[in-house]
Amino acid sequence: YPAHNCSRYRLEDRCIIMFKAVAIASILVSLFFSALARGHAARADAPNAETPNVVLVFVDDLGYADIGPFGATGYETPNLDRMARNGRCFTDFIVSSAVCSASRAALLTGCIHERVGFRGALGPNAQTGIADTETTVAELCKSKGYATACIGKWHLGHHPKFLPTQHGFDSYYGLPYSNDMWPLHPAAIAARNKDPKSPSIYPPLPMVENNAVLDPDVTADDQKLMTRDYTSRAVSFIESHSERPFFLYLAHSMVHVPLYSSPEFEAKHPSGPYADAVREVDWSIGQILDTLERLKLSQRTLVIFTSDNGPWLSYGEHAGSASPLREGKGTAWEGGVRVPTIMQMPGTIPAGTVCDKLASTIDILPTVAHLIKAELPVLAIDGKNILPLMIGNSPSPHESIPYYYADGQLQAIRSERWKLVFPHQYRSVAGQKRRNDGNPVNYQNRKVEKAELYDLDLDVSESQNLIDSHLEQADALSRLADRWRSELGDSLTGKKGLAIRSMDTMEPNDALLGDR
Repeated sequence: YPAHNCSRYRLEDRCIIMFKAVAIASILVSLFFSALARGHAARADAPNAETPNVVLVFVDDLGYADIGPFGATGYETPNLDRMARNGRCFTDFIVSSAVCSASRAALLTGCIHERVGFRGALGPNAQTGIADTETTVAELCKSKGYATACIGKWHLGHHPKFLPTQHGFDSYYGLPYSNDMWPLHPAAIAARNKDPKSPSIYPPLPMVENNAVLDPDVTADDQKLMTRDYTSRAVSFIESHSERPFFLYLAHSMVHVPLYSSPEFEAKHPSGPYADAVREVDWSIGQILDTLERLKLSQRTLVIFTSDNGPWLSYGEHAGSASPLREGKGTAWEGGVRVPTIMQMPGTIPAGTVCDKLASTIDILPTVAHLIKAELPVLAIDGKNILPLMIGNSPSPHESIPYYYADGQLQAIRSERWKLVFPHQYRSVAGQKRRNDGNPVNYQNRKVEKAELYDLDLDVSESQNLIDSHLEQADALSRLADRWRSELGDSLTGKKGLAIRSMDTMEPNDALLGDR
């Protein structure tokens, strides 16, 4: 360049360089913040090391007074005692229905069972099951990146479209329905004793893994090892997923009849086979707790232990106890619906404490959703977040909970303190001698002739009808019952519900259990 223009050109060069540098820096800053935003979004959806695990243990037909923390006598439950010392007992914790399938549907969907179309217990010939439109606890967990497993009894439909792996669980291993739905059912044996050619009322009992039949004919010897088998798989699942959040649903087939225990527990206790089965379930809990402690997962794992309904009292010495509650499984009395419940999460749930506020299995889904920051289902649910009950001393979030049973009968309704029982027929074995051979006695039908009111704070046994002296409380509950009838119906009064959803039904092209 000419000498007199050198400084000008150097200035222009510098300006060009600076312009390019600023442009490049702008692009880099934009890329940085874009990547940062993507990282935050990914972390919002992906679980981290502090995201709580959930272990939900659901025992079959365990009575209110069948474990140490709730007054069991005659045998010990040291691991459940340990869980109670490290966590909180819930003394007013109820199920939606006092029978298997309906209770399990409520647990997993957060809904009163009537809302999702379930009543009673599905059998091996059932062509219905949980609807694909329902959202389970497992699906909520899976939406947040959790590993999920169902081990044990399912009972929400046994054909592939209804099985756990289609409803949020990565894996499944267990019985598709109750362990007594097999050729050795007492009624089937009685029929064959009358006529050896009589066809079995139940087919062979299958053991299912994921969507396939693993063992088409579960035997008595297989059932003896079932609690141990479930436990081994549960421990393996926890060990295999210790580095990421997980949801484990362990639904023991015991202590539903027929009672079986492994050789380590069978005939080892003088109280009989029921004590053996309960003690092995307690051992199973110990294995779960020990595994969590060994892997240093205890403080960030919520462990919930509860039952699907009260004891099956017609089986006498092969059933548990609901003392001091009235009646048992298959009734809307407290012995049928109030279940022993313990929750543990050291550092979050105060150790050695008791909650006497009204809560329910329908509350587990919304509570887990709150803990893991998952969106609640789009369809309406009935459960409430009970974390305040788990960690503090808040009042119950429920204004009322209905007690539906049988063919959509609203048999009772309750608030935290009061319970209004409507006229209905129920079954009872009161006054009959308890059998000890594993066979049931026949139920006797009894009837509530007029509405009855009980103060559950002072009379948990439901022995003193106070309706004549507390008409105001009865009227208040009656008005709340009308609200439930408008939503979920009531066959006792002929009311059609406007918010009832249906189970799914098998279609001609749907795969059957056992198909390959």
